[in-house]
Formats: sequence, structure tokens, C-alpha cells
Amino acid sequence: MARFQPPRRIPPFTPVPVRARADGWTPLRQAEFIGMLAQTGSVSAAAEFVGMARETAYRLRGKPGAEEFAAAWDAALAVAGVRRVPAAQQERSRKVTQAEPWRAILGGRWRVVMRRGKYCGSVREAPNSALLGWLAQLDRAYREGRKARRRSQRSQSKPGGFASTDSEGDDA
Repeated sequence: MARFQPPRRIPPFTPVPVRARADGWTPLRQAEFIGMLAQTGSVSAAAEFVGMARETAYRLRGKPGAEEFAAAWDAALAVAGVRRVPAAQQERSRKVTQAEPWRAILGGRWRVVMRRGKYCGSVREAPNSALLGWLAQLDRAYREGRKARRRSQRSQSKPGGFASTDSEGDDA
């Protein structure tokens, strides 16, 4: 019989997009909530630590765009030992679709830092991979545009390969 092994790390996540408010669920509060959830295993205690209500945490989890936050929440509960991960999920991690590239570039991803089962802090990761992906997409679009312009210029040129100009005359 295989012994239960909780995941060692909480996956980095893109915060849930919410309206900016000083007393709301800021990205830092979301990351701190996940960290305290992993330490305590209690949604109420984690929400109290960040100064929010338990009900608003569940509402935040249910919002559109909260898929990565929900995956981090589940991983935090598994780290705390509160929620058992089925054997099938232990071998393969839950696939989460990345946030829209622009959201990842602007907001970044947050990683919860745990040491010996205690929450130490949260780190905002630089969005390098999202930026590089966006630049690659722009580069592909630029190349395709250049190819299309070249094709259109070739189709407008003379059969000899030179573009026609009005200043050239026939010497006959």
C-alpha cells in the first residue's frame, strides 16, 4: 500500500483579477492567504490572517479567471494535510491553463515560500516567459507581414523582375 505523500510545493499562480481596492483581495493578500492556508489548513484562520472574511475567500475562488488560484488553494490544503490527493493525481499534477498573456505580463505570478511547514512570505515572479512569448508572437506577425508585402510587390512587378517606372522610356 502506497503511503500518502503531499505535494512539496504550491504552484505559482496568477492572482484573480479583481477591482483595485485598498481593503479588497490584492494580489499580495491572495498570496498570503494561500501561504497561511498551507500552514494552518483552515480557510477561516487564513482569511483572518489577511484581514478578510471566509465567505469572500470562497467567492474569490469561484470568480472567472480563478483557475490558478483554485489550483494553488487545493495544493495548499494538500500540503497542510487537510485534503488528501487521490493516487491518480499524485503522479500527474493538475493541468491549469495559463492566464491570458497580457494578464501574466502586467500582474506577474506569485509564488508562496514555505520553510519546514511554515509560511515565510510571497514572491512576485518576473513575467520573463510571458514577455518572451509575447515578443515571439510579435516577431512572427512582423515576418508574416513582410512576406505578404514582398509577395504583393512581386506580383506588381514586370515579368523581367523589375518594377515598372514612368520615367523609363522605350528607345526605339
